[in-house]
Amino acid sequence: MSEAGTQIHPTALVEPGAQLGEGVRVGPFCQVGPDVVLGDRCELVGHVSLLGATSLGSDCIVYPQAVLGAPPQNRAHKGGRTTLTIGANCTIREGVTMHRGTDTSRGKTTVGNNGNFLAYCHIGHDCDVGNNVTFANQVALGGHVEVGDFVTIGGLSAVHQFSRIGHHAFVAGMTGVTGDIIPFAMASGSRSRLYGFNIIGMKRSGMSRADIHAARRAYRELFEADTPLRENVERLAAEGGHTELVADILAFLQHRGKRHYVAAAKRGQNGDGDDHDGE
Repeated sequence: MSEAGTQIHPTALVEPGAQLGEGVRVGPFCQVGPDVVLGDRCELVGHVSLLGATSLGSDCIVYPQAVLGAPPQNRAHKGGRTTLTIGANCTIREGVTMHRGTDTSRGKTTVGNNGNFLAYCHIGHDCDVGNNVTFANQVALGGHVEVGDFVTIGGLSAVHQFSRIGHHAFVAGMTGVTGDIIPFAMASGSRSRLYGFNIIGMKRSGMSRADIHAARRAYRELFEADTPLRENVERLAAEGGHTELVADILAFLQHRGKRHYVAAAKRGQNGDGDDHDGE
């Protein structure tokens, strides 16, 4: 179904049943499957494939060779109907792939609003990606990864399946994320370690100096003490009266996922252990 103002190049294939909003532009040699939904003013530049039950919110732009909504790369998938849902105002660059969910698991892959996905990124099956994220070139998420709002991941980084990355975290380029990264943290390394907080990102989001300092104190109590992390979390949580930022960190640590928590680097290991001014 096409709405007013939609432009479809004569070489494009838009299958019957696809729903296109107003002002959609489908460029040359695109493929739009019968279960696809495109929001208003979306643009498929050319050579884009949208497959399966895939929906994009308004004002998204998708560049050549991107493939969105292919079946999951998961042998447990039995071929049932699963979905890929992408929010509004996302930029999806060349060669990006995003897969639908698995019918024996979550059944859906979700991506929030205002995402910026640079060339050749991959988002695996059953992932849940938040709003306002930036993935640099060739970032790869395994299946079932959770990424919070305002997360930035540097180029050539890979995230292990079932890992969680808390909101406002920054992952440096060429990092192997092997576990859960707390909100606001800076992570780096072939096997990721924490290096303080994403201070610049926190300031850009309007967080106060006092709240940032409180979060940094909590980080040191949690990760730099000689006692186990579990004991540190219990002790800090019992104190009460925490700022919203500290409460977010504690809530993340108290909700145990399937992966281990990424630990803090020792001082002097790939840096001095102080907070980096990550972008």
